[in-house]
Amino acid sequence: MAYSKQQLWQRFQNYYTEFPTAGLALDLSRMNFSDDFFPSMEPRIQRAFAAMAELESGAIANPDEKRMVGHYWLRNPAIAPTAEIRREIEQTIAAIKSFAAQVHDGTIRGSAGPFKNLLLIGIGGSALGPQFVANALGHPLTDKLTPYFFDNTDPDGMDRVLARIGPGLG
Repeated sequence: MAYSKQQLWQRFQNYYTEFPTAGLALDLSRMNFSDDFFPSMEPRIQRAFAAMAELESGAIANPDEKRMVGHYWLRNPAIAPTAEIRREIEQTIAAIKSFAAQVHDGTIRGSAGPFKNLLLIGIGGSALGPQFVANALGHPLTDKLTPYFFDNTDPDGMDRVLARIGPGLG
């Protein structure tokens, strides 16, 4: 990329965008793409948007298993493709919130009393997402439960996690 200062300024004006409501600014001006890149990608982008809209509307995403995929419906049940799916999601979320409240207030207890620890078992995204959320939003002084993770099949790692929990597994 050998642009003059004037060309760089022009690219900055063309490829810098702010999204104030998200507190985000994006500067693509120094990325190595030609000026015709975005217009040439427009048909593909429109196809991607159309495919995403089909998925969100309930299109079969896994033809082998004849399944829809709708994890985004969990964040907004109102966009679920049927009233039945929406109702099921809303009822499940309510049940999870009720269960969590009962764990937090001690109504639901372990064999050794109120729960103080949470052991999540998962590999890959099944562990990484919850670990990210626990680290980003949690705080050891205010969390109602202390999260622990089995995030691989290493027996020594599992032993270390169990040693940190100690008798608190209950």
